[in-house]
Amino acid sequence: MSLIRGLVSTLYCLPKVYKWFYRPYYSLSLLMTVAFPIVRSCPGLCEYLPSQREDSNSCAFDWREVEILMFLSAIVMMKNRRAITLEQHIGNIFLFSKVANVVLFFRVDLRLGLLYLMLCVVFLITCKPPIYMGPEFIKYFSDSTIDEELQRDGRVTWIVEFYANWSPECQTFAPIFADLSLKYDCLGLKFGKVDIGQYAAAAERYKVNPSPLCKQLPSLLLLQGGRELMRRPLVDIKGRAVGWNCTEENIIREFNLNEMFQRYKKCSKGEKPEEPKTLLQEAPEEEQPHEEEEEEPESKKDK
Repeated sequence: MSLIRGLVSTLYCLPKVYKWFYRPYYSLSLLMTVAFPIVRSCPGLCEYLPSQREDSNSCAFDWREVEILMFLSAIVMMKNRRAITLEQHIGNIFLFSKVANVVLFFRVDLRLGLLYLMLCVVFLITCKPPIYMGPEFIKYFSDSTIDEELQRDGRVTWIVEFYANWSPECQTFAPIFADLSLKYDCLGLKFGKVDIGQYAAAAERYKVNPSPLCKQLPSLLLLQGGRELMRRPLVDIKGRAVGWNCTEENIIREFNLNEMFQRYKKCSKGEKPEEPKTLLQEAPEEEQPHEEEEEEPESKKDK
């Protein structure tokens, strides 16, 4: 079922996937993903590779290589069950395919395995996933400007993402957060981001641990007047993040974005927002019987 869902989402986003491969990161990742099948089936190269097949055909996969590829497909399907976006699906395929290629090349020839492993290390150091550059209504803060902006107007509510460029989860979440800013940005609700990889002081001040072991990235904080109202993911006593999926649906529900947007939208139009009943609003209804009692003696005197 997860495989069918992945194929459907891939076909739906095919124009977007097509544009990805103009970028060096995705084109080189695709080349490294299919490196071993190309070497094993390419004429002029496969003849020099050893094979454990009974017919000594070095240009065809043997039973062990087929078993490794089947195991790879099973791992990718299990990992993609928890994937949220298409970028995560593609990233899981790239990651585990490279691991399988390392095993396959080492099994064929130690020198080929070391060469491919060295290429993977160089690729990891030099090529980073492209940063999201699409439309957004997000203000980027530094460790000095975030406090100034949050305390400038206490009526404005901010949803601030604490992220790091080295984190794959933050890179995957970037288009989701940008889409939320396009839908819900208004006069009373604003969206901001802080790169804690560059501004560690802000991370320490707002108690966001940048360590990959804590799994707090990305962290979303709901702030008003410099005061924290809520955050996701939550952090336990030991400083570890409680499991939480940063999906668009979860964020809208947990942060009540629809309610906040409608309330601030009414304020921007000059309308008075609906407020829950309070004791002050119910007081006049309780005083009405006293007014009627005072009017009765006056009516008797008139008679």
